Amino acid sequence: MARIHGTHARERGGFVGGLTGAVTPRAALLVLGVLALQLAFIASYVGAFHHPDPDRVPVAVAAPDTTRSALVEELEALPGEPLDVTVATADDQEARDAVEDRSVAGAVVTGPAGDRYTLLVAGGAGAALVDAVEGTFRQVARQQDRPLTVEDVAPADEGDARGLTSFYLVVGWCVGGYLCAAIFAMSYGARPSNLARAVVRLTALALYAVAAGFGGAVIVGPVLDALPGGLLPLAALGALVVFAVGATTLALQGLLGVLGIGLAILLVVVLGNPSAGGAFPAPLLPPFWREIGPFLPPGAGTWSTRSIAYFDGAALTGPLVTLGVWAVAGTALTLLAAALRRPGTVRVTAAAR
Repeated sequence: MARIHGTHARERGGFVGGLTGAVTPRAALLVLGVLALQLAFIASYVGAFHHPDPDRVPVAVAAPDTTRSALVEELEALPGEPLDVTVATADDQEARDAVEDRSVAGAVVTGPAGDRYTLLVAGGAGAALVDAVEGTFRQVARQQDRPLTVEDVAPADEGDARGLTSFYLVVGWCVGGYLCAAIFAMSYGARPSNLARAVVRLTALALYAVAAGFGGAVIVGPVLDALPGGLLPLAALGALVVFAVGATTLALQGLLGVLGIGLAILLVVVLGNPSAGGAFPAPLLPPFWREIGPFLPPGAGTWSTRSIAYFDGAALTGPLVTLGVWAVAGTALTLLAAALRRPGTVRVTAAAR
C-alpha cells in the first residue's frame, strides 16, 4: 500500500512538474498578454466599425451670394451635424478644386439660378464616404424639391473595388514591416547585443523595405491593374511604410524585448488598421479612431496611397512627415537601446542554437 501511495505521489509530482516545465510562469504571462491583445483587437475593430455615421464631414458650397448663406446654415443645421461647410464660395471651380486637393469630401454647386444641385465627390477617397455624402445631399435635395446630379471628379479605378485597394496594400506593407523585424528577434534575441548588430538589422530592414515597396506597387499596378498612379512613387511610399513599421518594431523590441512585438501589433494592427480610413474614412469613424488614425502608419500610408493614385499627390506633406517621424524615431531608439546595452548580456535563443 505504501508503495502504491508513493507511486501516486510520484505521478502527481510528475504531472505538476511536467505542467510547470511545459508552461513556465513567463509563458503564462505571455499567454495572458496575447489574450489581452486579442480582446483589444475585437474591441477596437467592432468599436470603430459597428455604427459608421457621418459626423461633420468637411464639404464645400458654391452658390450665388443671394442664396449661399442660407444654404450653408441649412446644411450645418441638419440633425446630427453630418456636414461641416469649410469652403463657401461663389466660384464653382474653387469648390471643385477643394474636392480634388482633398480639402473637402464633397462640394455642392447650385449654379447661377440656384434651382438645381450638382454634387461633386471623389470615389478614389473611398466609396463609403461618397455614399454618406451623397445620401445626405439627396435628403436635402428632396426636402427642397430640387434635382440633384452627382459628378465623380476622382473616380476609383475599375479594378479598385470600393476604393479599398490602397488600404489593403498598406496593410500588406505594414504586416511585412513588423514580421521582418520579428524574424530578427528569432535569430539572436529581440534586443541587439551591440550597436553594430543594430546597424546590420536596420540595413537589412531597409533593403527588405525597398523590395517590399516595389513588389507591392508592381502587384497592384502592372500585374493586377487594381490601382493607378506612378509605379515609382508608390514603390517609394511602400518602402517608407515598411521601414517605418519595421524600425518601430525593432525599437520596441530593443527596449522591451519580445513584449515589443506585442506592442507593435497593438499600435499597427489593433489601433492602426481600424483607424486608417480604409473601409470607413475618418469622418465616418467614432472620435477616438478618427483622431489617432492620421498619426499612425496605416492611416498615413492609406491617405498617401490614395493621394498618389487619384489626386496627383495632393495633401501628402502631413502623412509623409508622420511616416518619416516613425522611421526616424524607430531608427534612433533602436540604435540607442543597442548602445546602452551592457556587454555580456547576450542570450542565445533556442531557435538560434
